[in-house]
Order: sequence, then structure tokens, then C-alpha cells
Amino acid sequence: MCTSALCLVCVSLLFGTSLSCFQCFVDVSDALRLCWGHILTEHNVRNVDECFRKLDRIFNKNERVIEAARVGGGYDKQLKELLDAEILPMVEEFHEKLNKDTVYEERLQTAADNFIAAASKLPRVSGCVPPCGFQSAGAVYNCITCHYDSCGLPLDCPFKEMNVTENSRSQIWCEVPFHLPDDIEVIWSVAEEEKTQQVDQFKEVTAGVDMLYSIPSTSLQHQGTYKCEIYSGQHSIVRLYYYLTVTPQVVEGHTELQEIFDLSLLPEGRLLPEPAGSPPSLLPSPPLLTACLTALLLLLFLSLGALYWLTKPEQTHHAQHGDEDLGFSELGRCM
Repeated sequence: MCTSALCLVCVSLLFGTSLSCFQCFVDVSDALRLCWGHILTEHNVRNVDECFRKLDRIFNKNERVIEAARVGGGYDKQLKELLDAEILPMVEEFHEKLNKDTVYEERLQTAADNFIAAASKLPRVSGCVPPCGFQSAGAVYNCITCHYDSCGLPLDCPFKEMNVTENSRSQIWCEVPFHLPDDIEVIWSVAEEEKTQQVDQFKEVTAGVDMLYSIPSTSLQHQGTYKCEIYSGQHSIVRLYYYLTVTPQVVEGHTELQEIFDLSLLPEGRLLPEPAGSPPSLLPSPPLLTACLTALLLLLFLSLGALYWLTKPEQTHHAQHGDEDLGFSELGRCM
């Protein structure tokens, strides 16, 4: 019992303050059984402490072991299987048997080399995608802490500016450039007329799985900051912010009229040169305007001429009747 107690004390001293690559995957009881028969060749005495220090040097402080264990999500189980395949047979072979420290050194170093070769073939991660979000798929396993290291990026993403016209349809997409879990929840909130990331300024508007927030007819009251927050397992993954600026429709119409008025003031009907890459103008060209105006004037003159000729015979007829009446009157006076 004293020997077992001493071994437990040694294990607590070596592994109690911090975790390690060896402890992440090998049980403490198996480590005790492995080191039970460790003999110091120089003094020919059993020394368990030296065995644990050997394990710490070969596995826990070996940069090649640490780097080989930096696998993607879910592959830490395969790491345990690989190390168990190297260590557990030694545990059964060495338990309650005395072996020199040189034997331990050779066998443990071979186990470490085999683990490095096998673990290096496991899938690596593609890395983290900046600038924001908790990206579990981009995390790597750290066998010093026995946990996955997150990307370390902030949850809050930078502002995205959006400009829309009053009475138009607005659509805001909650999109991220990294993989999302299957069990997500999307919460949309709005801070009216404010450009802010202060949590207390937002009011929740929708909650569910919809990644799209749509406004059928945007009004001036819709201007403000829209926040999309994605959750997974009640933990926030990312927060996206969109600042929506609404331009009044009256101002836009006034701008168009002003442009047309400016064009009308140009000499000889010339138009302002269009900027490169701009869409073609919807106004007709000056020659076409001149032709249309000439055609309208010609049609007007033809209409007036036709009206004149239609009324002229009637005036002549009335004039002839007037002459006949005058002749009969003079003849009556002569009689």
C-alpha cells in the first residue's frame, strides 16, 4: 500500500498542476502500471519518479508529438486510439516486472516515433476565416491542454453599409464565410436610427432559422442598425451588423429633374458626355428631337391648309347668292 501511495503522489506531482499529451490519452492507472518496474541502471534501484520524468520528456515536452496531435475537430479520439496502441501493450508486458531504464528509454521513444508518424496522417484543419466568429471547424487540438484551441477571433463583425431608396424592397442576408453547425438559431434585432453595437440599444424582431431579413417597402423609419446573431447550443457563434441608410424618394426625383434641366441649358442641344461605364441615356438624341419637331409643325400647317380649303367654297356660294339678290332689287326699281 505504501508503494501505491508513493506512486499516486508521484503522479499528482507530475500531472496535477497541468495536463499533458500523455495524460490526455493514457489513464493514470495505466501509467502507474507501466512505471512500476523502472530500474535505475546506475544504482540498480527501482525509481518510479524517473520513469514519469522520462514520459514527460518523451511525450509532453516533445514538439514533434505536440505538432502531430494538432488535428481537426473530432479526431482526438483517433489520437487516443493511436497512443493506446503503443502504450497499453507495454503496460501489460512491464507490469510488476523489473526493467532497466535503458529498456524504458528505447521502448518509449519508439512508441513516440510511431505515434508521430500515425498522427501526422490524420486530417488537418483548413484554418480560421477572418475577421470574426467562433469557428469550431477551424479549431485545432492542443494536447498540452487536452482541448481544442479556438480561432481567437471576436464574435462581433465589422459594420456593413447598405443604401436603399424609400418605398423599395430591402433584403439583408446573414451570411458568414465559414461552416456553420446544423443546430443553429438566428435572432434578428434592430436599433432604429442608430449606428451602434451596444447590446441594450437593440430590440429583437425575429427568432428562428431564417438567414434572410426582408422589408417589403422601406420607409425612413427603417433606417438604423440591423443585427444578426447566430447561436448553436445556446452559445453565440457570430454577430453581424448592417447599417441601413434610406434615401427619400422626393430627393431622388428632384435630382433627376435637376439633371434634365441642366441638359436643357446646354448650347445647340448638346448633351453632357456620359461617364465611362454608365448605362445608355434614355433621352432621344438632338437630331431625332429636331426631326420630330419638324414633323409636328408640318402636320400642323397641312391641317390648317385643309381646313381653309374646306371652308372657301361655302364662302363663294354665299357671295354668288348675294349678287343675284342685288340684281333683282335693281330690276324692280326700274319697273
